[in-house]
Amino acid sequence: MTLGLFSKGANRKLIGLIVVATLITGGIAYYGISQFGQRRRPQPNVTVPVVKKVTALGRIEPEGEVIRLSAPLALDGDRISQILVQEGDSVQAGQVVAILDSRDRLQDALQQALQQVKVTQARVAQVRAGAKRGEIQAQQATITRLEAELAGEIAAQNAAIARWQSEVRNANAEYNRFQQLYQQGAIAASSLDNKRLTAETAQAQLDEAQQTQSKTIESLQAQLKEARATLNQIAEVRPVDLQAAQSEVEEALTSVNRARTDLAQAYIKAPISGQILKIHSRVGEKMSDSGIADLAQTNTMLVVAEVYQTDINKVKLGQTATVTSEAINGKLQGVVSHVGLQVDRQNVFSNQPGENLDRRVVEVKIRLNPTDSQQVAGLTNLQVQTAIDL
Repeated sequence: MTLGLFSKGANRKLIGLIVVATLITGGIAYYGISQFGQRRRPQPNVTVPVVKKVTALGRIEPEGEVIRLSAPLALDGDRISQILVQEGDSVQAGQVVAILDSRDRLQDALQQALQQVKVTQARVAQVRAGAKRGEIQAQQATITRLEAELAGEIAAQNAAIARWQSEVRNANAEYNRFQQLYQQGAIAASSLDNKRLTAETAQAQLDEAQQTQSKTIESLQAQLKEARATLNQIAEVRPVDLQAAQSEVEEALTSVNRARTDLAQAYIKAPISGQILKIHSRVGEKMSDSGIADLAQTNTMLVVAEVYQTDINKVKLGQTATVTSEAINGKLQGVVSHVGLQVDRQNVFSNQPGENLDRRVVEVKIRLNPTDSQQVAGLTNLQVQTAIDL
């Protein structure tokens, strides 16, 4: 009985193993057949679309740069007196666009400089001609007067000295005589002292007269020497005087040139022929940070397209392009004329939700056809869509 039960249990296990083995074998066979079938099944041909255009946002600009008209740095804070153009006006190179408030002041400075030139030129003419006859005669009269004055002073001083010399001799003689009388006991000591004092006073007066004569003669001789030198100076034309006068003329002419340059800066002129795009300042105002006006040559317009950096290798010179915008009727045609060499951040955006605002782009310039260029001559900085044909 026990043996029978054992045989039944062994049979069940054997049957289970057989079933499991059969399932595993069937699974392996199914997997192999399915994989073989897949390898034999032909794959469908997938066609990758060929990119035929590169699209990008862009803006319309004149072919030349937009020039900002402003005052020179020296007149940067000046006010505007006149504006002689309006937006949209065509101007020629050198045409006055605006006049600054400092114009009148600078004109006065120029007139003063011109007047100074006349003064210095007159001085040169005077030096060349020498002194006037009247000046020479006046100087000669001065010399004659000084000579006569010197002679008169010498005579007067000599007479005074002679008189005091006589006084000294008389006083000394009296003193000597009284000294003998005093020794003889004939006079008192006080009388002798009076005579000595008289002699000393006379000698002092003589010394003073001699000193006065010396000083007076020296002073008059110095004046006479100076007068003669002045006569020689005004009577001849010295090269050094002429050179000094001519130097003054040259300096005055330099001042005139400087004044003219300063005055010219008060007239704001167009450096090129073109069209006034926008006026930033008004009469009576100080110039804004944007200057006075924007000027550009709008006879030839182009589109600056911002091509994504991964597409730039597809863009070549000479490729045709189509330009569209809601502000333009129809499509504009142009040709790629320049491909930038620098990657920058995108400046033109479509303002669509989720747009990448940090795209890296390369600027590509598209020169428009003449007809299309005239159509958008007044639409500088207009945002457009471009499609470049590859």
